[in-house]
Amino acid sequence: MNSNLYALIGLGVATSFIMALKGLSAPKTARRGNLIGAFGATVATVVVFFDPAIENGHNTLLIIGAIAFGVVVGVPAARKIQMTQMPQLVALFNGVGGGAAALVAIVEYLNLGDSASFGEVLATVFTVLVGSVSFSGSIITFLKLQELMTTRPVVFPGGRFVIAATLVGALGTSGWVIASGGTTPLLVLAALSLLFGVLFVLPVGGADVPIVISLLNAFTGLTVAASGYVLQSTLLIVAGTLVGASGTILTRKMAEAMGRSLFGTLFGAFTAKPQAASEAGEARTVKSGSADDVAILLNYAQRVVIVPGFGLAVAQAQHTVRELADLLAAKGVEVAYGIHPVAGRMPGHMNVLLAEANVPYEQLVEMEEINPTFPQTDVVLVVGANDVVNPAAKTTPGCPIYGMPILDVASAGNVIFLKRSMRPGFAGIENELLYDTKTTLLFGDAKDSLTKVVSALKNL
Repeated sequence: MNSNLYALIGLGVATSFIMALKGLSAPKTARRGNLIGAFGATVATVVVFFDPAIENGHNTLLIIGAIAFGVVVGVPAARKIQMTQMPQLVALFNGVGGGAAALVAIVEYLNLGDSASFGEVLATVFTVLVGSVSFSGSIITFLKLQELMTTRPVVFPGGRFVIAATLVGALGTSGWVIASGGTTPLLVLAALSLLFGVLFVLPVGGADVPIVISLLNAFTGLTVAASGYVLQSTLLIVAGTLVGASGTILTRKMAEAMGRSLFGTLFGAFTAKPQAASEAGEARTVKSGSADDVAILLNYAQRVVIVPGFGLAVAQAQHTVRELADLLAAKGVEVAYGIHPVAGRMPGHMNVLLAEANVPYEQLVEMEEINPTFPQTDVVLVVGANDVVNPAAKTTPGCPIYGMPILDVASAGNVIFLKRSMRPGFAGIENELLYDTKTTLLFGDAKDSLTKVVSALKNL
């Protein structure tokens, strides 16, 4: 293929990625943006085979085999994945991207040998360092989200010094690679970077994991851009830079939504004050109700706000909650959905889940807009959420979510929690609002409970 035509196609693909990001910035255009991005990625994959370096090479069958393997593994995984597991899948995809960039940089560095320029060596070192951190860190976020390990911060005596020493060792090894070259220091750098990625994420509590996923996503983008420099691929540089920039912006916005600095998110566990334990044997009571009780409260309300959380996704109750909202609207009740920016396990999780049930986008109200309306709200129905409505974020200094802006559901007339049990939320702390006299708890699977409420409401 003519080099000018190849470059022109690459420019078109890069433009499609930019258009995809623009589309993904709003729920109404997200589907179109996703399709544009997928089309661009497909073209980028196919056009690589017309690169003279590939056409004249001997690895075409290996490349096709790798793509086929990826399709065989990826397509069934994508089709069978549940919405509740989507954040874990994103973490894995992100980690694989960073690890792949690091491996490609190592192989290309070995191929270049002594002919590698200073810039290429520098880009290789950066790619191996940051890509390895992204890979191992993403694996830890996956384990936390999947609850294959504790979601609480993992700290140990002298932990901050071990993390600092590992980082210094990785940076020192980077200098060793730049100064002397060779395979051994590069592999040592990869090993230290993998270790640092693990230590980097372990102190992060469950509620903050989505922020770390976004940060690691930005890391992966930067490694792809750096590997593009090593491979002399403009398309990789553009795509990686887009991912790095958008991931950085998203990380900053999420940290703001959590009400803390990025440094506090990553290393706050080392400075957090111990929580005061409740007295042993202390008996605390909650007010539980039946589906009929909840239906009566909703039936005589003028305004109802539904707050969705991860429990809604687990129960796959989005269609049932839509049915309930439609039934209330038919009775003349004003219905809105209060959306916290970090509800669920990733940004936009609740928006996507409710869009699947065709909930009108106009009913989804962001936290800043809906908080002032809670004093005029008769009933708030909290479906599977906990941390995003927990008053401890305002009242308990030192707790994992302290400082995080929350949905002020406590100022509403009545609060109904749909919960499976009294188990704490993802952050692992108790919610005092559950014991408030205005709060009613309806225990059970969210979908089953909502179905019973809908049935009871129809009979009123």
